[in-house]
Amino acid sequence: MHPARAHRLRPRPWRRWRGRGPSGNDAQGFGASIRDLLATFRELAKQRAVLVFLVCAVIFHFANAAVVTRMLGADQGAQRAVLYTAGYMLASQVVFVVAALSGRLAAKIGRKPLFLFAFAMRTLRGVLYTLSDQPAALIAVQCMDGLGAGVIGVVAVLIFADLTKGTGRFNAAQGAVATAEGLGTFLSNAMSGFLATRFGMTPTFLVLACIAAVSFVVFAAFMPETRGMTREKQQGHP
Repeated sequence: MHPARAHRLRPRPWRRWRGRGPSGNDAQGFGASIRDLLATFRELAKQRAVLVFLVCAVIFHFANAAVVTRMLGADQGAQRAVLYTAGYMLASQVVFVVAALSGRLAAKIGRKPLFLFAFAMRTLRGVLYTLSDQPAALIAVQCMDGLGAGVIGVVAVLIFADLTKGTGRFNAAQGAVATAEGLGTFLSNAMSGFLATRFGMTPTFLVLACIAAVSFVVFAAFMPETRGMTREKQQGHP
């Protein structure tokens, strides 16, 4: 083969890499997806009930996320730490039972009463943690967390299914809830760590219980019942 022809047939690396980069159509498609997502969030933000729910989610996880962390992080010894962990595992089993019942109850009595029950359980749990340091009592109190978690895990999905019915925005709403939960969790761990170091465990639990009570009040006062909610009510119209 002639040397000049062999040179032309030799593969050139830059051509291979050039074909692997994102095309203009891919970049435009990605940009359109981002714009659609932002537009979806703007539409969700126009719904008063969605905003109330997201605010309550931030406050609630602000009050709740650090409770178990503070309890396990306290200087209680290895044996008690094991017992607390056992209580946490028992509470996770309570979640399954409560979750199985929550869907049926939500269809009968509505979403809002069940959610208020879950908020009340979390508030009461924070107070009861300060009344006894016996492992058996703390395990029983931790089971109350299973009651709240089982209700919230099911009813929160039903609420956002009601709020986004017919809009195609359910997944975006779930993402907004996850963001609110993450923000609340971050704030909870940051603040509770400071309070526990500065003032001790009992004041920390009481402060977290008070914050949980705030979420209860906000939800009770401003969140509408979403079962059977019409499209006009979704948009915040009477």
